[in-house]
Amino acid sequence: MSKLYVDADACPVKGEAEKVATRLKVPMFLVSNGGLRLSPNPLVEVVIVPEGPDVADMWIAERAGVGDVVITTDIPLAARCIEAGAAVLKPNGEELTARNIGNVLATRDLMADLRAADPFRQGGGKAFSKQDRANFLNALDRVLGAALRKQ
Repeated sequence: MSKLYVDADACPVKGEAEKVATRLKVPMFLVSNGGLRLSPNPLVEVVIVPEGPDVADMWIAERAGVGDVVITTDIPLAARCIEAGAAVLKPNGEELTARNIGNVLATRDLMADLRAADPFRQGGGKAFSKQDRANFLNALDRVLGAALRKQ
């Protein structure tokens, strides 16, 4: 059975993901190191992992596999999940796949190097928009629906 894993720390689409998971009757795991409210939804399990770097990522990566969907902005976590056969979406609806994850990892590393080389470089991306939210909902419907049809 497909499962939906959400890297829940600072994820802006937890509510949207829960609505889609509920409609499709897919178990959902919100993984965080704290600060989440428990959901009364029987399909949603809130998983609180110990404090520490990448502990939530490791929990997800150890469980996600073929037929599962992972929501994350963490590119190394996405790469591990794709390698295990899971589908991966970013909260803006962008799908990360075996075809594009190499380029995404390289870009991430390049940007980290540029930021390290210029301490005055201002970080931050564009604000999360209503269009990003709509793109995410459409992408999750498509990707999770496809995973369920493959079962």
